Amino acid sequence: MPSSAKSTVYVVDDDVDVLGSLRFLLETDGFDVRTFRTGAALLRAVRPTDVDCFVIDYKMPEMNGVDLTSRLRSRDITAPVILITGYPDEKISARAEAVGIRYVLRKPLLEESLVTHIRGAIQEDRASQPPGR
Repeated sequence: MPSSAKSTVYVVDDDVDVLGSLRFLLETDGFDVRTFRTGAALLRAVRPTDVDCFVIDYKMPEMNGVDLTSRLRSRDITAPVILITGYPDEKISARAEAVGIRYVLRKPLLEESLVTHIRGAIQEDRASQPPGR
């Protein structure tokens, strides 16, 4: 990673096993990770400057990942979002794109692919920000 500071990734998934696996994977790869089992828990905790990238599951009980992303955007939280789903289809991809989600990845995740997408999303986001953010 170019910077000595760790990037922070917030992961939202209602499956405890997925959360544990993703936490392990991402921490092993050098990220700071916070996990949340619901979108509501994330919304209560997040501030715009806390996070560099989100990994959000599409299908969750209270709200889906696209709706959660829309709520984040309405709060001016612009960190990139990677949507993960076990139920990919064109409608999900179109809705995701409409709220600014760049990547939709299918579960089960290929570990290297997820890490590569997270690093790329963070790098693109930082490159598009004005200096001093």
